[in-house]
Amino acid sequence: MTTRRALLALLAGAPLAACQSMQTAQRPADADYDRWYTTAVKDEPHDYMLVDRRLMKPELARQVVPYDGGQRPGTIVVDIDERFLYLVQNDGTAVRYGVGVGRQGFSWKGVATVGRKGKWPSWNPTTTMVSLKIATAGSRESGIDNPLGARALYLYQGNRDTLFRIHGTNEPWSIGEQVSSGCVRMLNEDIVDLYERVPVGSTVMVRRNGRWRV
Repeated sequence: MTTRRALLALLAGAPLAACQSMQTAQRPADADYDRWYTTAVKDEPHDYMLVDRRLMKPELARQVVPYDGGQRPGTIVVDIDERFLYLVQNDGTAVRYGVGVGRQGFSWKGVATVGRKGKWPSWNPTTTMVSLKIATAGSRESGIDNPLGARALYLYQGNRDTLFRIHGTNEPWSIGEQVSSGCVRMLNEDIVDLYERVPVGSTVMVRRNGRWRV
């Protein structure tokens, strides 16, 4: 297993990009990275760090909550305004996760499906990101410094990739904030949990300003 010190060194040097952040949310100095993480978790082909939840707002912690939104069990509901993602259960509850979302003007909303799932995915910035100088062109291989983190759910409408993702992050301080270029990001341990719970084909509903539709 990669040592905690080695993982922290990688995290401290990880650049910010695209689906991660267009602007930072109280990004700590490199010397402060250590306090954000506790232990390393064995995973393949890379390990990842657990976040010290004491540094985050309690409501952002993964938890089961009452839910009466009317969606079918197994539906993923993202509320951009609340900064929460709900996985609807079959007993009047939902598993709720704190998320980071796209900043004003960059958040997508609508109804999609999980078209595919990726474990430690590689990442390619879109042409729009490159043109806006949010990111440089070229693929980035999977790894702890990759903007998509440990897992990604790819949102499709029909057979078309929307280019929006639900994915991990190496910026835990940005969870609960509105700073990304559009994707929904979660703590790595939370996206791993969600990834195991939902199959390809699951419905994803992303709401902003109380609406699902543009």
